[in-house]
Amino acid sequence: MKKTLILLIAILTLSQTNAQTAIFDGLLKKHVSEQGIVNYKAFKQDEAKLNTYISYLEKTTPSSSWSHNKQKAFWINAYNAYTIKKILEKYPLKSITDIKEGGKTAWKIPFVKVGGKTYTLDHIEHQILRKKLFDPRIHVGVNCASGSCPKLGNMAFTEKNIDSSLDKLMKDFVNDPTRNKLSEKKLQISSIFQWFKEDFTKNGSVVQYIKKYTDTPIKDKARISYLTYDWSLNGK
Repeated sequence: MKKTLILLIAILTLSQTNAQTAIFDGLLKKHVSEQGIVNYKAFKQDEAKLNTYISYLEKTTPSSSWSHNKQKAFWINAYNAYTIKKILEKYPLKSITDIKEGGKTAWKIPFVKVGGKTYTLDHIEHQILRKKLFDPRIHVGVNCASGSCPKLGNMAFTEKNIDSSLDKLMKDFVNDPTRNKLSEKKLQISSIFQWFKEDFTKNGSVVQYIKKYTDTPIKDKARISYLTYDWSLNGK
């Protein structure tokens, strides 16, 4: 009887998780283009639906028994949902960098509530995702809502799709000429590869990492420079 009850609870929890993630997935599909451009004005009309998903995050404590992929998907979704929520609260605005509360930027405001605890976006990215669930591809998963960011995927991450989705987003990012300009001997690349160099060089150089995803043949000793980052809002 006890095992049956535990199994039933697990099934109900999984069902709730899938249903809530589907809400966020539907919102992203509706308001984010294939190119990652967000229609914040229209998204604002669906703020109640986003709040339903936010309420789920507030009540849900990720378990260490969850798979690595499930935890990663949950936290990246939480980061992106709360980023959108903060922008909608302040919309219209020209850049996420315009958001300031108590002298703190959007990334340092303690407003992200998950499982009864309050976090900052920075804490989720640096202390949870980068430190505990390390994967260089998280940098194309979490979205800073800006022009030079890797595009926001128009789908929610799940335990099943996260590997393939992050691979696709990284490939799209690396090969996007508005974000990285690549040639055989010269690379003008996103500042993300500079800011988080330690993440991309765990198993080789930045160039070697990029080579795994690029459609452009490049040499290991290609010269690198970094592009100026565009912080304008990733909206219509």
